[in-house]
Amino acid sequence: MKASHFLISTLKEAPADAEIVSHQLMTRAGMIKKLGAGVYSYMPMGLRVIRKVEAIVREEMNRAGAIEVTMPVVQPAEAWQETGRFNKMGPELLRFQDRHGRDFVIQPTSEEVVTDIARQEFKSYKQLPKNLYQIQTKFRDERRPRFGLMRGREFTMKDAYSFDKDRDSAQASYQTMRDAYQRIFDRFGLQYRAVRADSGAIGGDLSEEFQVIAATGEDAIVYCPNSDYAANIEKAESLAPAGPRPAASEALEKIATPGNSTCQAVADQLGLPLARTIKSLVLATDEVNEAGEIVKTQVWLLLLRGDHDMNEVKVNKVDGLANFRFASLAEIQDHFGCEPGYLGPLNLQKPVKLVVDREVAVMADWICGANEKDFHIRGVNFGRDLPEPALVADLRNVVAGDPSPDGQGPLAIERGIEIGHVFYLGTKYSEAMNATFLADNGKPTHFEMGCYGIGITRLPAAAIEQNHDERGIIWPDAIAPFTVVLCPIGMDRSELVKQAAEKLYADLLALGVDVILDDRGERPGAMFADWELIGVPHRVVLGDRGLKEGLVEYQHRRDAAATPVPLADVVAQLKTRLGL
Repeated sequence: MKASHFLISTLKEAPADAEIVSHQLMTRAGMIKKLGAGVYSYMPMGLRVIRKVEAIVREEMNRAGAIEVTMPVVQPAEAWQETGRFNKMGPELLRFQDRHGRDFVIQPTSEEVVTDIARQEFKSYKQLPKNLYQIQTKFRDERRPRFGLMRGREFTMKDAYSFDKDRDSAQASYQTMRDAYQRIFDRFGLQYRAVRADSGAIGGDLSEEFQVIAATGEDAIVYCPNSDYAANIEKAESLAPAGPRPAASEALEKIATPGNSTCQAVADQLGLPLARTIKSLVLATDEVNEAGEIVKTQVWLLLLRGDHDMNEVKVNKVDGLANFRFASLAEIQDHFGCEPGYLGPLNLQKPVKLVVDREVAVMADWICGANEKDFHIRGVNFGRDLPEPALVADLRNVVAGDPSPDGQGPLAIERGIEIGHVFYLGTKYSEAMNATFLADNGKPTHFEMGCYGIGITRLPAAAIEQNHDERGIIWPDAIAPFTVVLCPIGMDRSELVKQAAEKLYADLLALGVDVILDDRGERPGAMFADWELIGVPHRVVLGDRGLKEGLVEYQHRRDAAATPVPLADVVAQLKTRLGL
């Protein structure tokens, strides 16, 4: 490719709404252009990256035995109604009606459609296992799209779905896909971790995320440096403290805490560690009738240590707390007789259902709100001042230093960006849609399924978050828009430079190198700045003075300075650097 025949549209400044590095650099490098909130056009430079990502994913999926299909972006609602997700999914699922008043959705994922294909096509266990995948446009109506391609509304995803005759076979298919994902991400040249994860709205009981390690990542990754344990923050287990609860040593005492409505403020006033305080979180669950009307509301009180944060995913799995919401101010005042900031489990106006975090269950002499404005109570103990808690659960996020669930040492936390997710679904969708095959015993049996996704358009953004500097992007070779850029200085003025550049360009093309020749006639400073911003990993500069000495300059994007290389040797050196 010659730059004069390509579209290069770099910018000196990023748009004001570009909050993170990848959004800023992809816009400045002319890779994406915003059309609307969370919706982008992929410009030629960015599309080359995406196509390389797709090619690697497609190669490894085919190698793993998956079969490519394409499913519609616009899907009739009937299948989604079969599984119940048409109503259960929130506003992220974009619903609309056609001119005949029939309901449709724009797919965020395709479990329903692929299950419908399976129940029509796979009649016998002899046809299994099968894995169908697509690389296709998706749409999720994010309430607040942001961060460019990291959290857009329209995006491209590779989603694959396995169908097996039994659980053991499904587990084998899951492992095959997990291995394929490791090969894919290894080929991308990114630093990543595979971590245990919650399955979320898709469902399933075995789930792992692939996370690119980046300081700007939205996700917290919990891992043990001494073992292979790794999980995302939603999934990481907080172990119950070892040993029995200490005996009570303080008398119950009501203390004035005027204006101190936070655990930290109370701890500071009393000169005690924050870990001695308890925070009270009030939730509610609603029971509804067939018409969707609320017929009963249960108010819950969760107790966590003052220095810990509630984990909503874990709380949602506590028996009775599925689909919880935070209680309204009116509900809080009705049950506690007090405003938030001074709440606690003593002196309630109305009974609530109490859930206690594992850590709190073994604490003694703790401090909580008195259910009276400007007052707290210290010296609170279970068994003396309160009944022993009937419901104890893991409710909190782990923190660095907590013991690893595998017993191999303390946990550490780093930031990551999710780029892939593998799920074992079981029969969640096949049962909902009555998708069966004839097993070897001649009986109809529901498919055991798995689901496997990779964020195709999110991955370049994640790669940039991990690979950039003050000058711009630093692409790994495998997904760079071009692998090598040739920068001839004064090509329009020097026949020597022009001939050398054209020959080197032809030689590299003949070797199959993805090379671009910058023949635009730009000044050296502007030309170098463009390619450093765009992030092409290998650069060769050809100048009249150097060529007269038989030399060119080679510089990797990460190198601090260029290295003189004999023109006669540069192709061989590039072959070595590129692994050809």
